[in-house]
Amino acid sequence: MSNSILEGETAGFRQTESAAGNVTVVMSMQQALNRALDEVLAENPKAVIFGEDCGRLGGVFRITDGLQSKHGENRVFDTPLAESGILGMSVGLAMAGFHPIPEVQFDGFAYPAINQIVCQIARMNYRSRGTLPMPITLRVPSFGGIRAPEHHGESLEALFAHVPGLKVVSPSNPHEAYHLLKYAATRPDPVIFMEPKSRYWQKGDVDAADGGSPEGAKVQREGRHLTLVAWGAMVARCLQVAELAAEDGIDIEVLDLRWLKPIDADALVASVRKTRRAVVVHEAPLTSGLGAEVAQLITQGCFDTLKAPVERVTGFDVPYPSGDLEDEYIPNIDRILFGIQRVLEYRRG
Repeated sequence: MSNSILEGETAGFRQTESAAGNVTVVMSMQQALNRALDEVLAENPKAVIFGEDCGRLGGVFRITDGLQSKHGENRVFDTPLAESGILGMSVGLAMAGFHPIPEVQFDGFAYPAINQIVCQIARMNYRSRGTLPMPITLRVPSFGGIRAPEHHGESLEALFAHVPGLKVVSPSNPHEAYHLLKYAATRPDPVIFMEPKSRYWQKGDVDAADGGSPEGAKVQREGRHLTLVAWGAMVARCLQVAELAAEDGIDIEVLDLRWLKPIDADALVASVRKTRRAVVVHEAPLTSGLGAEVAQLITQGCFDTLKAPVERVTGFDVPYPSGDLEDEYIPNIDRILFGIQRVLEYRRG
């Protein structure tokens, strides 16, 4: 039995255990986030979770399902439909020594709370000279891909990343979601945790004991000819593209940025200096999108080795569309492949 894999069912998850004792659980991103929040509540008595329908219902995406019945109504509770109130209350709770973990039900609903996020949460520690830290982990179901109506699919990472005092992170798979959320919920700084809602039902291996470093970017696929840089839901799409490109002998590296503020410039430069070409992929509009900042960091760190200008494959400069137009807006496999082709075929004049 020394080389066998033992399989069982635990709380709805498929669990495997190797002879070395490493336990991996197959779960969806929704389940991974739920487990992370459950453990955060158990480990930190000052952690509290709240938002619209987060209590008894367990959230519109069921990320907080079962947490109220397990940890009590004082730790997990519902709020009125008022995002400015949810984030304003978070400021007061943080001042009182709690670690608030509020949820904005959809990314487009964050706009009414921009004043609280930018003028209070992001600045309070600076304004108070460190006497009033803001250990707030704001969960925001983000991006498109679920064919939702208007205001239910947005890509706000550039807006949040531009604000001094905020940290911004976006996981790409269940394993990253579990470890990044647990790490974010221990930070003394406000963290905007952007969850790719189209990936909530994606299943993958989660090794709770081995998450690697939760900081910085992570290479999800090694390659030699070109680096695809992405975050959130676009990482999975870039991995698909890399598999297709491999059929034509093109070896693509996929770098999952993970942290959008601060950006891991060292990992970014290391990857592109190896491949000498880069394409940045994101759902947000092109103009002033986060891809521009990524492209500048690549150019600054790799100017002497780049074989071609950094390409961006993004959403269009229009308001994020409702569900019936998402397929035209979100970068698809063909658009990313064309971006790769433009970079590979670039010739200096």
